[in-house]
Amino acid sequence: MPASILVVGSANVDFVTRLPHLPVPGETVLGESYTIAPGGKGANQAVACARAGGQVAFCGALGRDPFADLLLDSLRQSGVQDWTRRADLPTGAAFISVSDAGENCIAVASGANGTLRPAQLPALGGVRWLVLQLELPLDTVLAAAQAAHRAGGRVVLNAAPARELPAELWARLDVLVVNEGELTALVGPGDLDGQLRRAQARGPQTVIVTLGGRGCRARQGEETWNLPAPTVPVRDTTGAGDTFVGVLVARLDAGEPLPSALAWAVAAGALACTREGAQPSMPTRAEIEAALAQEGSLPAADPM
Repeated sequence: MPASILVVGSANVDFVTRLPHLPVPGETVLGESYTIAPGGKGANQAVACARAGGQVAFCGALGRDPFADLLLDSLRQSGVQDWTRRADLPTGAAFISVSDAGENCIAVASGANGTLRPAQLPALGGVRWLVLQLELPLDTVLAAAQAAHRAGGRVVLNAAPARELPAELWARLDVLVVNEGELTALVGPGDLDGQLRRAQARGPQTVIVTLGGRGCRARQGEETWNLPAPTVPVRDTTGAGDTFVGVLVARLDAGEPLPSALAWAVAAGALACTREGAQPSMPTRAEIEAALAQEGSLPAADPM
């Protein structure tokens, strides 16, 4: 089937080391081993979307090295359509440390991701949802949003890593998804509802802030919803936010109203925290449905 969702973003190979605790500056912490797994915010969100039932394609830049094959295999096995480009730089890489408490710190070498230029973007006819992040050059992100807007699609931006956004990009956004730190970086400090309103005033009429183990809060138009997260044994939080975004868009494209799509996204993000890695941790649609069937642990979104 043709893709109704397009993710334009980064693809990285993740080098993951598990440590007793995260190092502070100047400290060396020994871990027993490391793993290599597919990652990158864009590729992660595409995989999460596809596993949740979305008809999704991914456009990003990869190197001409064996790590590119690792990433492509994960995309294809998850049902993501391959719209990638190749570059004469190494495939992007992320160096991830995960503590025994499940917290992480990440350093990224952009590599090929930085070569994706506006002229390399695909045609967006037939794409209903465009999903973007901020691990690509900002002019490429803006060009993609403008093209989707012209084609009548809706634009979702996960504004991570946080940076100042031009007014032209704000004006093209339909949905903004951020965590608490990113929201503050974008609109300044303040109470959460005031921050959501200030973000809305810049363009997107739907603004969602993820709250980690506390779930999420969303504002659409004049309505606000709060969705608590289930309590789960946290193994690794890497990729949980990307899981949230991918599953959210899959369910919105399927016609779910926002509160229901949020319930799917929160459930999926919680499941991802119980497993190690980014893409390896992302649940299938059947697994999310099973989690949602557990009444009490995954309550419906409450209007505020």
